[in-house]
Amino acid sequence: MSLKGRNFVDLADFERFELRQVLDTAHDLKRKQKREEPHEVLKGKSLAMIFMKSSTRTRVSFEVGMTQLGGHALYLEPGGTQLGRGETIGDTAQVLSRYCDVIMARVYGHDEVVDLAKHASVPVINGLSDFLHPCQIMADMQTIEEHKGNLEGLKISYVGDSNNVSNSIMQGCTIMGMEVTIGSPKGYTPSDSIMKRATALSKRYKTKLKVVNDPVEAVKDADVIYTDTFFSMGQEKSKEKEDALMPFQVNKTLVEKAKSDVIVMHCLPAHRDEELTSEVMDGPHSVVFDQAENRLHAQKAILALIV
Repeated sequence: MSLKGRNFVDLADFERFELRQVLDTAHDLKRKQKREEPHEVLKGKSLAMIFMKSSTRTRVSFEVGMTQLGGHALYLEPGGTQLGRGETIGDTAQVLSRYCDVIMARVYGHDEVVDLAKHASVPVINGLSDFLHPCQIMADMQTIEEHKGNLEGLKISYVGDSNNVSNSIMQGCTIMGMEVTIGSPKGYTPSDSIMKRATALSKRYKTKLKVVNDPVEAVKDADVIYTDTFFSMGQEKSKEKEDALMPFQVNKTLVEKAKSDVIVMHCLPAHRDEELTSEVMDGPHSVVFDQAENRLHAQKAILALIV
C-alpha cells in the first residue's frame, strides 16, 4: 500500500507494515547514498520547513536529505514569515500548499502541527512537537536494526524525564514489537494521555509496556538504553527536577545492569555528565552518532514515500 499523500505527524496513525516500509526504504536509501548511487526521486519537488524552535539535526538532515533526493528545501522561521505577525496556521498551511509539495514543522504545541495538517492540502511532517517526535524514533529504530539485526522481541528501556521522545518510543517501538520500559521518578512519568494510547497499542500488538520508578529495574535485561536531556527546550532549569532525575543518569554503573551487549542511545543534543556521562557517550556501547546520521536517511525515506 502506498503512503503517498499521508501526513507523518503521529506514529500511532500507522500500521506495523507501513512503518516497516519506511524502515526498509531508509536502509535502501542509506546504501545508495554510501555507494554514491543517484536517487533523485523528488526531483523538482519543494519542502517548506517551518521552525518555531531552533534546531541543528532537524534542519540540516531535512535540508540535505531533500537535496540528495533531487528536491529543494526552504527554511522558514516565525520572525521571517507572517506566522510571526499573527497569520493563522490554517491560512499559512493553505498558502504553502499552493507553493510546495510537502511541509515539515518543528513546533512548540502539538496542536499547532495537527492544525497545520488539517488545513494543508499537501503532506505534513511533524519535525518535533511538545508531545511527539516521530522522525527521531524512525531513525532510532533504523539504528537498532543496524546494530541488533531486528526489532521484534528486543527490550528498550528509556530512563529519565518522560517527554516527547519517550512518548514516541512508547508508540513506535510498541508497534514494531519491542518490549518498552520507561524508568522515571515519580512526578516525571508519562502522562495519562500517552499511557492510554500506548497501552492500547501494546494490547493490539501483544507487546510488553511498563513504567517503573527505579532505574536499575528499568534497565534489567535491556538490549537498548535510551535517555534524553533533563530539561527540554524552553523549560527552565530547576534544582528540584535535577535532583529527582540524577539517580536516573546513564553512567557506567547503570549500563552494567543491562545486557552485556546493550547499546546506549540519546537523541542529542546531550548535556554531558548530566543525563549521560561522557564515559558512556564516548564508550563502546554508545550509538548516539549513528542515530544522528540516521535522521538523514529515515527522513529521506519518509519524504520519498509520502511525496
